[in-house]
Amino acid sequence: MPLVPTRTHRPAAADPLRRRLLTALAGAPVLAGLGACTGADDSSAETERIQLSVFWWGGQRRAELTEQALRLYSQRNPRVTFQVTWQGEAGYYERLATEASAGNAPDLFQIDDTYLTEYARRGILLNLEDELRAGRLDLGALAPGLSRYGRVDGSTVAVPAGTNTAALVYNRSLLRRLGLPAPAPGISYPAFIDWATEVTAVGGGRVAGTSDASGDHRALWLWLRGRGKELYQSGQLGCTVEDLTDWWQLWLQARARKATPGPALTRRGNHGDPRRQLVVSGHTAVSYAWSSQLAELQAATREELELTGCPGPQSAHWRRASMYWAGFAGTRHPAVVADVVNFLTNDPVAGLSLGSERGLSANLQTREVVLREVTDPATHRAAGYETAMADRYGPAPLPPPAGHATVRALLLSASESVQDGSATARRAAGAFLTEASRALSR
Repeated sequence: MPLVPTRTHRPAAADPLRRRLLTALAGAPVLAGLGACTGADDSSAETERIQLSVFWWGGQRRAELTEQALRLYSQRNPRVTFQVTWQGEAGYYERLATEASAGNAPDLFQIDDTYLTEYARRGILLNLEDELRAGRLDLGALAPGLSRYGRVDGSTVAVPAGTNTAALVYNRSLLRRLGLPAPAPGISYPAFIDWATEVTAVGGGRVAGTSDASGDHRALWLWLRGRGKELYQSGQLGCTVEDLTDWWQLWLQARARKATPGPALTRRGNHGDPRRQLVVSGHTAVSYAWSSQLAELQAATREELELTGCPGPQSAHWRRASMYWAGFAGTRHPAVVADVVNFLTNDPVAGLSLGSERGLSANLQTREVVLREVTDPATHRAAGYETAMADRYGPAPLPPPAGHATVRALLLSASESVQDGSATARRAAGAFLTEASRALSR
């Protein structure tokens, strides 16, 4: 996907958006940016003009909202401007890695937990501990447990830009037509497979009850947590051959009972755009997803979609950072970067501008402000689901280790070999553990 041309934003004398946002907030407290916005050792701090480069992935809507928020920051801090670049997710990390290797990564960029640990240990991410101690960054209003999810090796290296958790997304319209209930939160896996088998039967085989989640790292991770384990333990895999054999046998049995689609359709849903999920295309009644994806999935279908907890103990779920803001370790302006992140995280005006495009706001006070203004029903349903889960969450694990992206790809490949019969569950489990352990040890 071609890159969107880089743009530089400078403060404007009058911004109708800012007036609208301030009116909508109707007296809500607003956090001012730092007056100097620089490190204390910079004697020219109050007059220096600063331009920060900012990079993220996403679509046009995310770009518009992010640029609005950055303009608001510049209005508060007129000497700070932004050079923004954005693109689709495909190729994003490759470009970021190339720029980081050359020492010219953006001052501020978006990242997720797939690469957080890897980039931190490669020295690419700005250590934010000094900024926290100096008060330029405040994580006190974040949802419980979230600040820990931005720490690697004991140091804060990123700040959540939004939150989500794993969920089953189900086709409420379809289940109403079939006269069947939705799967209950906390349903056991055997009962869930029974339910999905019934959906397939009542629907005359035209739709399967559930997608095949055997290659979904989220589903496997939750299932392992339900057994008292983790996907990762001390930087290595936390599961055994027996665990993985049991996992894949469970889904083999589900396929044998026609609770899931066949391998070809499953493979189609496993790859590419989330909007190709089988619950959206009408091939299944249920798919696994992140809660923050509901609005995007809903926009791709006329059927009403809803969220519920995944099978197994609900305490296996955890509150997760959907993505983060992180600074470049080589930035010339670490204090300004931290102040911008603080603004995007904690200021209700910025929060209202950003909306829920990156997931629900990590700051609980800002989230309340945003949800009062949001009109999208799917966003409210996602918020309702996360609110209902808040008292059920278990402890959040550490962010995935370096090599997580490779492990995810290996898991999907191994599961597909089981699905198409080219490997038994036990043989695939042994091969996966060997290759994944090698990837995690590099």
